[in-house]
Amino acid sequence: MSVDDPAHEQTIRAGSAPRVLVAGASIAGPALAHWLHRRGAEVTVVERATELRPGGQAVDARGVTKEVIRQMGLDAAVRAACTDTAGAHTVDVDGNVLETFRAEDDGGDGYISDIEILRGDLSRVLYDDTRDGVEYIFGDRIAELTQDADGVDVVFAGGDRRRFDLVIGADGLHSALRAMVFGPRERFIRHLGLVLAFYSVPNEFGMDRWLLDYQESGRSAGLRPIGDANRAMAMFSFASEDFDVDYRDVAAQKRLLRERMAGMGWSTPRILAHLDDTPDFYLDQVAQVVMDRWSSGRVGLLGDAAFSSSPMSGQGTGLALVGAYLLAGELAAAGWDPEVGFAAYEARMRPFVEANQEIGRLHAHSLTVPAPEVEPNTQPDIEWDLGLIDRAINGIELPDYAGVPDSGAESLTSSSAES
Repeated sequence: MSVDDPAHEQTIRAGSAPRVLVAGASIAGPALAHWLHRRGAEVTVVERATELRPGGQAVDARGVTKEVIRQMGLDAAVRAACTDTAGAHTVDVDGNVLETFRAEDDGGDGYISDIEILRGDLSRVLYDDTRDGVEYIFGDRIAELTQDADGVDVVFAGGDRRRFDLVIGADGLHSALRAMVFGPRERFIRHLGLVLAFYSVPNEFGMDRWLLDYQESGRSAGLRPIGDANRAMAMFSFASEDFDVDYRDVAAQKRLLRERMAGMGWSTPRILAHLDDTPDFYLDQVAQVVMDRWSSGRVGLLGDAAFSSSPMSGQGTGLALVGAYLLAGELAAAGWDPEVGFAAYEARMRPFVEANQEIGRLHAHSLTVPAPEVEPNTQPDIEWDLGLIDRAINGIELPDYAGVPDSGAESLTSSSAES
């Protein structure tokens, strides 16, 4: 559907369906689009990238998140796109296995989840699910935003001007919409003392279905399968008290990674040899987003933009998918009143978010060391409070929203089922 289609503009103005703009087309944005569409909204998703971003780190679905995926009608599609990782081995410098974690541990909700999928592959599943019922605008972004009591006027960088009833930022840790409406990023981002890097490499390491993880002196190197026998995903982390490299400066990020990984054993030098040839390099700080409120008037936030728990929680995707279900449901239940809907969404989500952020902080702390001579803990800390872990995985109710419109999953998933 064209952005500047006059007939489409007229339909939106004449229709009674609420018009919702979602910023970000990774995971949180398309997931929210799914539920908003089912609840009767007219949905537009704007994404500054010119196309979906492939690859990325593996993300997991645990506990209540699996039920959300089932209710979306996407369980089969998501499982078909999974990495099929059997588990993880921690290894010593010579590659000898120290400890093993299996995907079936803890009912599939353990260190390696039985639903594990590359971020880009999940994004593709969600996009394919929604593209026939949702307007997607790629290669554009929100340049200006002005809201009043009745709606939000948006000016896109490409020059288009539109009016919406609600605007939701699902544009990640470095959310431009959050900065525009709520204030500078420094006010909300909490660095957890770690930096992570990911990129794909040729599978010259004999990788099959097992993740390999090696750690020494507050840093780690690893390799994981990605469902392509010819390639593998490289993973690095290192402790850093601060992080001042621009997240868009890839050359500077690669220099930093080489500096911090210098002299590290195991297969690290061979993995780093592919750094300049990889098509999908990613490096960023491990950080959380902490905000007093996730909404301002008719503008709300979802996913990492609102409440990043960091990759160390293993639950960022879960928070995005559960949050999308609740945000759309509460807005619809409130008759699309933003004050009531946003408040109810936040009341339900915040305890779940806080439990996952605590897990993220604990895990990050367990992987950092205060001094070079102190060895890090090389295993996930199995002594954590099991009650906290359960709250972080299952500690939220999914209301059935009886009486709230729901067009059902069939219209959005039929094309995916046929493909």
